[in-house]
Amino acid sequence: MVVQDNEEDAALQAELARLEEEHRDLDTAIEALERLVACDRLQLQRLKKRKLALKDRISHLEDTLTPDLIA
Repeated sequence: MVVQDNEEDAALQAELARLEEEHRDLDTAIEALERLVACDRLQLQRLKKRKLALKDRISHLEDTLTPDLIA
């Protein structure tokens, strides 16, 4: 149904925006943590791993929202 597709797209767009914001926030947190002399390497590794997982999810959502074009 078209209405349902529009609602699903809107929900995916909202999730995509939230994930992109979280990804940017993690980037800022990672940069700040890397500037510290006594940097917690384990925390840094966890943040980078979370950031990568977010990037994968963002890519998946973008692929879902982008219609397939046959060349």
